[in-house]
Amino acid sequence: MAVKRNLLWLLVWRALRLRLQRVGVVFVALTVGATIVTALSAVWFDINTKMSEELRTFGANFYLGPGHGTHMPQQDLQTIIEQAPAGLIHGASPWLYGMARTELEKVVMVGVWFESLPKLVPYWQVTGNWIGVNFDDRNAMVGIKLAERLNLKPGDSLTLVDHQARKKLLVKGVVEAGDATDNMLIVSLDVAQAWLNQPGKISHGLLSVSNDVGQVDSYARRLSQHYPALDIRPIRKVSASEGQVLDKIKGLMGLVSVVILALSSLCVNTTLMAIVSERAREFALQKALGASNGDIIRQILLETSIIALAAVVSGWVLGYLLAQLLGLTVFNSAISLRLPVLPITLLLSLLVAVLAAIVPVRRAVSVEPAKVLKGE
Repeated sequence: MAVKRNLLWLLVWRALRLRLQRVGVVFVALTVGATIVTALSAVWFDINTKMSEELRTFGANFYLGPGHGTHMPQQDLQTIIEQAPAGLIHGASPWLYGMARTELEKVVMVGVWFESLPKLVPYWQVTGNWIGVNFDDRNAMVGIKLAERLNLKPGDSLTLVDHQARKKLLVKGVVEAGDATDNMLIVSLDVAQAWLNQPGKISHGLLSVSNDVGQVDSYARRLSQHYPALDIRPIRKVSASEGQVLDKIKGLMGLVSVVILALSSLCVNTTLMAIVSERAREFALQKALGASNGDIIRQILLETSIIALAAVVSGWVLGYLLAQLLGLTVFNSAISLRLPVLPITLLLSLLVAVLAAIVPVRRAVSVEPAKVLKGE
């Protein structure tokens, strides 16, 4: 048994060594397939997180508002934020709207948590500076259209007037949002609640919620059960876009992987057919000396498996590098190589190699020694 096994390995080694050119073609074809599968699998497992981060630039994706009326208790929003699972909410802010008067005209005032704005409205174009703390009662931000009407720029001041009460605010930044915010005066929530006489009240809350595995919808349903008096819902234009984009990208990656693997299998099949044709006399002689069809099958599959395993190792390395290139190009961040990627690449590469070897193996075992060795 040991002699037979040693002979098998000797024949395999000889076959690989004497046909390096064709073996190289098989190796390259399988390496290309393994590289693409490794890279796209790594991106596949990491894309939910990366796309969720990328699509946060669209702004908040979750709305909390009063079910009836125009205001809701601020405490409800704070309780929801405090009780949220760790890592689910990336940013949150209440919004309180009302009318206020300046020395020149009436304006729409909105009170917010300034610290959360960069996460909730990253698309705002700010001339000057963001305000960095929620409790800042001396500074404000002004929408660009309102700033043009009042002839304001960063560093200027404006004064709120309410009968005998007056409050001076320094303009820290001018905001261009492309929506109604361009006509608003943005102040801290505490200032808005005090000036509008709405202590403990907000108009609504906006949240940026992780949605890498579709948590937004399930979170909305769960909160709606606990707070039936509130209007709680995902902001569809953001959360729906995230799911649609992910589905399309994953479908495209799957299609590319299937096409590449099919082409690799075709290339391997063609090359193995050529190798078997060249070795017809070798297989015929082995059969004449007593080798069975099983011995021939084991030999060819062992040769193919060795090439495939070498290609898989190369594919893991090259695929990881390709995944990093894709991650830096598309998401400007590295792609994590998750553990399932390695066995997926191994199994698919071996499957492609074995399927490609089926027809060549059948041709090899169909060799008839009497016909092939006639006249030898």
